[in-house]
Amino acid sequence: MSQDGTTRTLADGGSLPLVGLGVWQVPDGRACVDAVRWALDAGYRHIDTAQAYGNETSVGKALRESGLDRAEVFITTKFHPGGSDPVRAAEQSLRRLGTDYVDLYLVHWPQGGPTRAWPGMERAAELGYTRSIGVSNFDVAELAEVTAIADRPPTVNQVSFSPVTFRRELWEACERAGVVLEAYSPLGTGRLLGDQTVKAIADETGWTPAQVLLRWAVQKRIPVIPKSVHRERIEQNLRIFDIELSDEAMARLDALDRTHGTAKAQERKWW
Repeated sequence: MSQDGTTRTLADGGSLPLVGLGVWQVPDGRACVDAVRWALDAGYRHIDTAQAYGNETSVGKALRESGLDRAEVFITTKFHPGGSDPVRAAEQSLRRLGTDYVDLYLVHWPQGGPTRAWPGMERAAELGYTRSIGVSNFDVAELAEVTAIADRPPTVNQVSFSPVTFRRELWEACERAGVVLEAYSPLGTGRLLGDQTVKAIADETGWTPAQVLLRWAVQKRIPVIPKSVHRERIEQNLRIFDIELSDEAMARLDALDRTHGTAKAQERKWW
């Protein structure tokens, strides 16, 4: 963790902000530009996109419009593993984003086998297209396969993670391997905001349900990338560094897990 507790240090020395804005399912165009601008104006310094999302151009436009120096913002994108060449795909992403590099480049899912794309990912890093490389939706066994053949091991494994999808075995395996588990869908794609336990803790603390869920992850040093296109919610989601959940509240949230502490990254694979 950083001294101020807002970033997580990666194995290669990179610094990953604990809260970022995810733009999955945000349409390319004004909606995406506005969401990213609002986030950057509010103080976010991590934006998470992907080739599969089709909105890298809008992320780049928002970054330029923000007036922030490129080095101030951590940008993640992801290689679509339906393609054959992570290097060429990275070059295309950089053109769409309008930047010379990304901070983190992930294999979006292990299509074709967990090691298939890794040599190309390492090459993209060697060429300076990305500062760090990692994976997404990889389970314990798949992560071990990549690590076994890697000259440059993954630094991040981005997976679905929340109190309901508390993949304890996967999280602990990542920690042992020096891989930072990063949580997407930390709000359960919105479904968890109405959970009775979450709402009760929100009422007890005076926070929003989203703040309760995000603080649960951040208190475990797990980076989160909540998605929102509403300015007020984007701003609220960042205001979790001066609050803390009690041990009792953390335990109540832990108990919501429906995965039985699985080592899997996905219950149903789509590839």
